[in-house]
Amino acid sequence: MVFNKVTPYIINEFYKLLDKKYVLVNESDKNKYAHDETEDLHFMPEVVLCPGTTEEISSILKLCNDNAIPVTPRGAGTGLSGGALPVFGGVSLSMERFNKIIYIDEKNQQVTVEPGVITQVLQETVADKKLFYPPDPASRGSCFIGGNVAENSGGPKAVKYGTVKDYVLNLEVVLPDGNIIYTGANVIKNATGYNLTQLIVGSEGTLGIITKIVLRLIPLPEHDLLILVPFKSAEDACAAVGVIFSTGIIPSALEFMERDAIDWTLKFVSNINIPVDDSTKAHLLIEVDGNDKAQLFRDIEKITSVLEQFNTGDILFAESAQQKADLWHLRRSVAEAVKSNSIYKEEDTVVPRAHLPQLLNGVKSISNKYGFRSVCYGHAGDGNLHVNIIKGDMNEDHWNTKLPEGIREIFKLVVSLGGTISAEHGIGLVQKYYMPIAYSDIQLQLMKNIKGIFDPKGIMNPGKIFI
Repeated sequence: MVFNKVTPYIINEFYKLLDKKYVLVNESDKNKYAHDETEDLHFMPEVVLCPGTTEEISSILKLCNDNAIPVTPRGAGTGLSGGALPVFGGVSLSMERFNKIIYIDEKNQQVTVEPGVITQVLQETVADKKLFYPPDPASRGSCFIGGNVAENSGGPKAVKYGTVKDYVLNLEVVLPDGNIIYTGANVIKNATGYNLTQLIVGSEGTLGIITKIVLRLIPLPEHDLLILVPFKSAEDACAAVGVIFSTGIIPSALEFMERDAIDWTLKFVSNINIPVDDSTKAHLLIEVDGNDKAQLFRDIEKITSVLEQFNTGDILFAESAQQKADLWHLRRSVAEAVKSNSIYKEEDTVVPRAHLPQLLNGVKSISNKYGFRSVCYGHAGDGNLHVNIIKGDMNEDHWNTKLPEGIREIFKLVVSLGGTISAEHGIGLVQKYYMPIAYSDIQLQLMKNIKGIFDPKGIMNPGKIFI
């Protein structure tokens, strides 16, 4: 694909479409849009545009499409797969001004929202009306709901409530040629033709720009209980996950953290003191929620009872709202804590949850084979294990040449166990080379054909998903 540069003429055209303060051309202004949270990658856009209306985006895309200028959509920049990186320069199109919650429809339990709304802000706003939007990525305090839709994000609540795709009813989307469409209807059931809404969800900004989102909501659970369970064996912690589900209880969250993850995080965060016995090798953080508090206590009692077959330590029951907040802050800070220790790569693996022990053991075996250190944690309830590969004192040659072989071996293991190579972080820039492990040539060609129909000139987020 050959793209054109952003010329002074094109900049002047952008000035006609937007107020000049929303057309960023200075290096210092553009720099923050040159990276996201993916490793230490950096790609400078030629210009950053910050539109405020759907019509402005339509005009921008039409101009870029007519002139073969690449456009990289950008939300909050919290992504971990390089999806917001403008690898071909061109336009970085920021959605930060699309930050309104347009309408909360309490009767139909729906909300219409712009893509630049912070996920936690949306959750807290609807919670005030006793409504619940469950998907809650670790970065929910800063990530945008539009980015969550583009990546089909999940988070801890996915084990009981599902991922973003389970809540999106309808989308307003600007296509690469500037046309504006709605993808569906604001209804729970829809058997009317192909499901364009679900095609856009998880498409990582490669098919169009999302400008409005209609989400279904559910009633807010009144109560939740939280426990932290230490295990003497990380493999036992993984094996316990399936046993918990065999009780018939579906936890609202079931998180795994191995010893290094919790040790590093306790050093990283302040004012949280959780005793960790020397013999503890991993923890499960288990939450149940609902409206019958007595039933929730019975659920916790049943879970702790089945865990007696494993070699666990003293279970910590969060007795106050502050203790719950501290435990969740600890879990949500793991990625930052790991990143603060070393250059790292994070692989977002997922397998059927009964295969978590095999996955964990396989990752450790591959780590030893290729000489790297791995720190594992994740959403054990849905089989989603985040594998953080630590550079430490590994030399550059080994990091750049041998490590990809190890990652490839991990992904082959994941697929052999019935899983896939990304659960919630997307493919973006850094994982596209591994797509042939998960998909056949026919499957990949079908996806590329779909991309070609939406975006014949290839201007939308080029360089992502496909080699």
